[in-house]
Amino acid sequence: MSDLVRLASVVRDPTSRRVARAGARLAGLGLTTLETAGRVRALPSAASQEGARERALVLRDAARRVLDLHGIEVESQGPLPLGPVILAANHVSWLDPLVVASLLPCAPVSKLDVASWPVIGTIARELGVVFVCRSDPASGARALVTAAGTLAHGVSVLNFPEGTTTDGADVLPFRPGMFGVAVRARVPVVPVALAYDPPSLAWVGDATFLPHYLTLATRRAARAIVRLGTPLVPAPGARARELAQAIRSQVVDLLKEP
Repeated sequence: MSDLVRLASVVRDPTSRRVARAGARLAGLGLTTLETAGRVRALPSAASQEGARERALVLRDAARRVLDLHGIEVESQGPLPLGPVILAANHVSWLDPLVVASLLPCAPVSKLDVASWPVIGTIARELGVVFVCRSDPASGARALVTAAGTLAHGVSVLNFPEGTTTDGADVLPFRPGMFGVAVRARVPVVPVALAYDPPSLAWVGDATFLPHYLTLATRRAARAIVRLGTPLVPAPGARARELAQAIRSQVVDLLKEP
């Protein structure tokens, strides 16, 4: 029966159609990138509160367009937070920042490698993405300072405290750095659990970006599930490591929900 199902799938979606779909999406992605770059150039200074907030809104709009373009439906469960918060999510794919940003204007924390990607890296920096090299303490310290400034401007920060992606079957220990920012700034931390249908959208190990993207671009549709937990407001004198463990526990529980 499984062979018949696979054969039926190939008949419904032949190679020529998948190639055409990928080509159209690549063209649409290029157009979205150019239009987003144009919007960024017209924004106020990123150092101003207005500029920071406008950048988060532009990122939200671009994320929604990219996801729609690739047939990715985002299913959100749980209340969306109001006001600046730290969003602490498990990390499954390069799609994660787009999925969360499509729901909430925010400044994602991203690995430094993305900053060197042609065109996209420049736009991401202009949109307020916080870049960090996980193996460089000085880079980590700069990212924490930048995140604190972003929160002070009234913009939420999206953090992936595992520090790397997984296949979604488990949640790695959460690094405490950004939770220390939450303690000092007295801002709530919101646990976010991410999952994908199909699970093969996970981007892990030594997988390179282009083959993974092309696999996504040829698919007819996919689904991203976002579950938001109860915000935790750090108590006076709270320890960052304990806060990180509490948030991780919530993320694990959210992923277990049917």
